[in-house]
Amino acid sequence: MKELKPVCRVAVVQAAPVMFDKAACLEKALALTAEAAQNGAELVVFPELFIPCYPYGMTFGFTVGHREEAGRRDWLLYYDNSLLVPGPETAQLAAAARENKVWLSIGVSERTLNTATLYNSNLIFSPEGELVSAHRKLKPTGAERVVWGDADQGYFPMADTPWGPMGSLICWESYMPLARVALYEKGVALYLSPNTNDNEEWQATIRHIAIEGHCYFINCDMFFTRDMYPAALQAQDEIARLPELTCRGGSCVVDPFGHYVTEPVWDREAIIYADLDMQKVPASRMEFDACGHYSRPDVLSLEIHE
Repeated sequence: MKELKPVCRVAVVQAAPVMFDKAACLEKALALTAEAAQNGAELVVFPELFIPCYPYGMTFGFTVGHREEAGRRDWLLYYDNSLLVPGPETAQLAAAARENKVWLSIGVSERTLNTATLYNSNLIFSPEGELVSAHRKLKPTGAERVVWGDADQGYFPMADTPWGPMGSLICWESYMPLARVALYEKGVALYLSPNTNDNEEWQATIRHIAIEGHCYFINCDMFFTRDMYPAALQAQDEIARLPELTCRGGSCVVDPFGHYVTEPVWDREAIIYADLDMQKVPASRMEFDACGHYSRPDVLSLEIHE
């Protein structure tokens, strides 16, 4: 491994999006990025689909073999508030990374110029204001598949940071063993996980992955409540059935030995700061290096079609 900058100060932004409103989400993201930078952050991480939101609990009128016009109107609102990548909103995010001299990771709903398919994407910007990584979620989970398509590019991009390789898997992508191995093979030191998993089982998962990859696991979840959904949405009956605390958060940082650097934060918005000792990454791999000395490429190998 190359020589690493010894400490990374990370800010994990557990924040609520302004739901279905990309302009307001962007404004909030820019303000929180500046706040994190003012507190010394070098890496700022936002949750999955922070722009324009994760539409938890909504069906968009889809049932098997049937769809409803009201749901189509809600979907069109979500589509209209999704981002072109690159586009005017990503230019503002890039400028924020450059002006604040931070690495910036943020989850967005991405649309394209030539189709109406949406993608659940995670973007990483460098302190020079370059979009260095655009990762589309490989396989949307369950009913997410009626909103977002399978990734068709940007499978496992990595950012070459002063602290080592940095990559992301979105939410339940981290339950795909071969996807994790793809990151391990690229030497991931900072494993970013923008997600919407506010349950105890997920906490067991992230500690396992940190040990398995001997990397820092940056667990970034959202916090949002039922009353944050716009009143103009058609799906008010679905929204009414949601719990008042719709997504409780649980964001935290886990070190390469599986220990919490920061304990999970629940039921509120917060910026979670941590100073990461990057020497723990190579030190932790002394007796277990998943794709190095503890691998058997003569017996087991992964073929990635990038």
